[in-house]
Amino acid sequence: MKQYITLSEEVRNAKEQGKPIVALESTIISHGMPYPQNVQTAREVEQIVRDNGAVPATIAIIDGKIKIGLTDEELEMFGKSSDVAKASRRDLAYLLATKKLGATTVAATMICAELAGIHIFVTGGIGGVHRGAETTMDISADLEELGQTNVAVICAGAKSILDLGLTMEFLETKGVPVIGYQTDVLPAFFTRRSEFPLNLHADDVETIASTLKVKWNLNLKGGAVIANPIPEEHAMDEKFINGIIESALKEAEERNISGKDVTPFMLGKVKELTEGKSLDANIALVKNNAVVGAKIAVSFNSMK
Repeated sequence: MKQYITLSEEVRNAKEQGKPIVALESTIISHGMPYPQNVQTAREVEQIVRDNGAVPATIAIIDGKIKIGLTDEELEMFGKSSDVAKASRRDLAYLLATKKLGATTVAATMICAELAGIHIFVTGGIGGVHRGAETTMDISADLEELGQTNVAVICAGAKSILDLGLTMEFLETKGVPVIGYQTDVLPAFFTRRSEFPLNLHADDVETIASTLKVKWNLNLKGGAVIANPIPEEHAMDEKFINGIIESALKEAEERNISGKDVTPFMLGKVKELTEGKSLDANIALVKNNAVVGAKIAVSFNSMK
């Protein structure tokens, strides 16, 4: 297995020295944001992780290898290239075998992080059950991965373009704990709140780190969702954003956009209709997640 994994110098040194490491995905660079904001955000998020006591490990598929930690030049390449595959579980083997460029989704990043012995992962929001999934069966592979891979995902909940109620039901069925960080309700990415209460709540990162340690010590397989709301000053008005999402969903349906193409189309449309405000919110929440994720990683590392 090790023949497929290569660590950056920074990550390799962190492993040797027993430092806390935070995994970061690369799809957010290649498919989640436009250039140059994508590369700038990636660099800033990595620095935030360092500033809070951990080592960042942005993960991607390059030249037949799973790269754990990217160089500045590689970040730039993923930000600019239009020929980067969106890599989930089903795509990993093919992309490695054919030596194509692959940007890892939440699911693929979780797999690669666990292979590298990294258990804390920061992203923007998780995928989930899409609206109308009862007929389309359109359910993100992120949810299945959370049910079987031992990585905690720090996120601002799930995007409200999804069916949040069914997403929560799916996670419950899979036994995935959803822990609200300083919140009792599921955040909905652009907004701090949704109508869905959370059973698990933590006011400090130590409680989260301890919960993760006990979970995996008990061999309770699978990850955890750490739901961290977007900061108040960057949150969007709930009625405003939901109206825009409904409009964008209708257009996606009319244009027969489905599967993994839905999310990038929706985010692009929402950015257009909010005149760029949604991109600002997206960047702010990822940075906020990086702060919390790094602190969780430091606490979790201290308990080993």
